[in-house]
Amino acid sequence: MANSGSNNISAYLIDNTSGALTAVADSPFATGVSPSGVTFDPSGQFAYVANAGSNNVSAYTINTTTGALTAIAGSPFAAGANPSTVTFDPSGQFIYVVNAGSNNVSAYTINSATGALVPIAGSPFAAGTGPSVITFNTPNSGEFAYVSNAGSDNVSVYAINSATGALTAVAGSPFAAGTHPSVVTFITTNSGEFAYVANQNSNDVSAYSVDAVSGALTAIPGSPFAAGAGPSVVGYTSNGNEFFAYVANQNANNVSAYSVDATSGALTAITGSPFAAGANPWGIVFEYFDSAEFAYVVNAGSNDVSAYAVNTTTGALAPIAGSPFATGAAPNSLSIDASGEFAYLANYGSGSVSVLSIDATTGALAAVAGSPFATGANPYSVTLPIDTFDPWD
Repeated sequence: MANSGSNNISAYLIDNTSGALTAVADSPFATGVSPSGVTFDPSGQFAYVANAGSNNVSAYTINTTTGALTAIAGSPFAAGANPSTVTFDPSGQFIYVVNAGSNNVSAYTINSATGALVPIAGSPFAAGTGPSVITFNTPNSGEFAYVSNAGSDNVSVYAINSATGALTAVAGSPFAAGTHPSVVTFITTNSGEFAYVANQNSNDVSAYSVDAVSGALTAIPGSPFAAGAGPSVVGYTSNGNEFFAYVANQNANNVSAYSVDATSGALTAITGSPFAAGANPWGIVFEYFDSAEFAYVVNAGSNDVSAYAVNTTTGALAPIAGSPFATGAAPNSLSIDASGEFAYLANYGSGSVSVLSIDATTGALAAVAGSPFATGANPYSVTLPIDTFDPWD
């Protein structure tokens, strides 16, 4: 748990039976200024956090027995201005850090023995204005990286050199989006691959077909598709045949839901959409059980989580009995453990993490004993162990 207000990381042992948290010895661990989310390397040996206020990346070894963190020699490692996130590429060989203040992407190789970061030749790589999060796509032809640029209203697309990690802009990049685009989300169907970006200030969703050879984006006919006010991030689910996309509208306090045309990628509003949420909803997370599927939306303004049963045939959302479920103040992320039994929410406004059990039959949430658990000031997000499902990182 990165605490952006106290410049440290809170670390906990997780009780696998109850979901309860116990602080690791010597926690919290110092970071740079204004750390964001914590990222683990694929081996689980190292942890990294971008420090937006000190323009660097803190790196640590993880004691796999105690969970304690020890700074790696050479840490912190220099980044650009206002780095936001640390992200591994799908191969696990390279780290990329998006620098919102210097409009570029820092790229590094990782020393597999020590965890130290080494800048890749040519780094940092130019992006648009106000880049946010980097995401990846790996068709058969290679690996590509996508960065939404909130200030220049477009998406930068790069081919990744599989040997060096260097980024090369693909032909046509950057590709136009709406106003203040957020994260790029990919949906793959039997007919092809499609990309979606919620545009927070133009209140719509840009949709593209993805060229499997070049990684280039082509706007889908009808794009952009209308959303509510202040859409955040596009999430999706599928029953194997039909695909459904969702976006939480932060300023309209609801969730827009769409069916996805598996052939063209076009979006069509689902009957009943938009579905009511709490105040200032951000993002949607899905959890699947043998008998049902549930969706959860974090409401930063009303300090709770809206929970829904998902109609797997139509994609419609139906509120679960008891929803919304209380959290701490200004929750800003939700992570679900690998078992699907527990949800963890960072409460930015109250300096705590709420731990809620998930009823596999009804989808209802209930606070576990001891919740909420104290963190540092302004916790940014919860990062669970690498063998768990964390849809926010």
